[in-house]
Amino acid sequence: QVSLVESGGGSVQAGGSLSVSCAASGDALSTYHMGWFRQVAGKERELVAAISTGREFPFYGDSVKGRFTISRDNAKNTVLLQMSSLKAEDTAVYYCAADLPRPGPLWARFLHGKMDYWGQGTQVTVSS
Repeated sequence: QVSLVESGGGSVQAGGSLSVSCAASGDALSTYHMGWFRQVAGKERELVAAISTGREFPFYGDSVKGRFTISRDNAKNTVLLQMSSLKAEDTAVYYCAADLPRPGPLWARFLHGKMDYWGQGTQVTVSS
């Protein structure tokens, strides 16, 4: 069992930068693949970025590729999403999620939103 809490959300102007972080408690974050998702009212939850336990081949959604960076600090039990060149379309609730490694394609469960644990989310609003 692991509890995830996001922080760092807020309002930022288009073109600006913002970072959101995810703090884990109750279990070692190093045990899990980690991901960031976002959701806008009326739309499906979208996988933004993911990073594996071994940090190999991080995943980025096409809409954020080149602008967002996911990283993890297992010693601090945190995962960070650094966002730059923000657009109004990035406005959403951002969720941190954790998933134990399983057989099959690395990001299959992430792409389907089938994660073991979810945070409560943090609002990011980009003003145009």
